[in-house]
Amino acid sequence: MLFIDREDAGRQLSDKVNIDDREEAVVLALPRGGVPLGIIMANTYHVPFDIILSKKIGHPFHWEYAVGAVSERGEPLFNDSEVDQIDPEWVSREVLDIREKMAQRRKTYLPFLQKQVLKEKSVIIVDDGIATGLTMRAAVSAVREEGAKDITVAVPVIPEDTYRELEKLVDKVIALEVPTHFLGAVGAYYTVFPQVSDEEVIRLLQSVRLFPG
Repeated sequence: MLFIDREDAGRQLSDKVNIDDREEAVVLALPRGGVPLGIIMANTYHVPFDIILSKKIGHPFHWEYAVGAVSERGEPLFNDSEVDQIDPEWVSREVLDIREKMAQRRKTYLPFLQKQVLKEKSVIIVDDGIATGLTMRAAVSAVREEGAKDITVAVPVIPEDTYRELEKLVDKVIALEVPTHFLGAVGAYYTVFPQVSDEEVIRLLQSVRLFPG
């Protein structure tokens, strides 16, 4: 399956998710790529929307290679076999730096967001796709710490092995495409896959219909 763009993927994903208990549901999107999909889902089902910030911790010499991930809240997650080879002081500084940038990004989005209480809620975490799953796992950990009743991960595409691993951590994983042989990047499953800017996120947030949690 190939998606035209994030809007197309968001519509298809919303059709598959089928939120039944709308009074208890909250949709969370991972910025920035997950925001277009999450907003479509929240507006489709008339449920509250918010974001959850989560970012990979790149290797100091090969940034594209993730050695861990950190979210706004909760403990960082690490690939132990990799992070053990890295200076722990560097790792601590990197986590602190990432969280400072997250706080700034949250502040940028704050005027356009309605903060949602997740305790005893059915939370659907949305992204535009998953490769290794590290950033999603960090987001799941943060949502669980906030007392969510149950957690669903919803994405257009995720490798089969990552899907199986994530299934063990959440109540449900919903995906449109679960390839056995992943093409190496989420963008390979889209015809149009531009970077999403903060300005675009703000424009999208202004389109959210407010449904109180």
